[in-house]
Amino acid sequence: MSRLLISADVHGSYATWMTLKSLLKPDDILVVAGDLFDTRYGRWGSPDFQPDHIRESLKDMKNKLYYVYGNCDDPSYYPGHVHNLTFEYMGLHIFLHHGHAYLKEHLSRIDLIIQGHTHLPSLEKKQDTLFINPGSLTSPRNGLYTYGIVDTDKIQLMNIKTNTELISFPIHPYS
Repeated sequence: MSRLLISADVHGSYATWMTLKSLLKPDDILVVAGDLFDTRYGRWGSPDFQPDHIRESLKDMKNKLYYVYGNCDDPSYYPGHVHNLTFEYMGLHIFLHHGHAYLKEHLSRIDLIIQGHTHLPSLEKKQDTLFINPGSLTSPRNGLYTYGIVDTDKIQLMNIKTNTELISFPIHPYS
């Protein structure tokens, strides 16, 4: 059964990209809540800053990808995507965005909102909606290198350094 592997704020880090790819199982779906490439501001002098290699490897990636632009992504660098995206996974209605812009639209019938931008992991439930920010595997602002997973029965935030779950919620009440 497929899982959603959730990340954000990669900022063109090739090491982070390779880590994400190593976490993916063959049937997994990769969800990136913006700032994958960071070609707007970029750390052009860093040897790890390799947005071109990330873009090239996407051409050969067999896993499905849901990706939205972040405030550091230049849409002309990787055209064909959007800033906000709604999709369905295992009966969950999911809204994906980077989180840097105020949401004007009313999000009715959304079970899960995925966003990045803050580089801080969070998972919470407000009324009937789950909110996840996977944090950042590149440059976390709290020292925790994290990502999210949604599988058949729960949504969780994972600490990659300790391979431990930080927090989780069951998803069956939402499907």
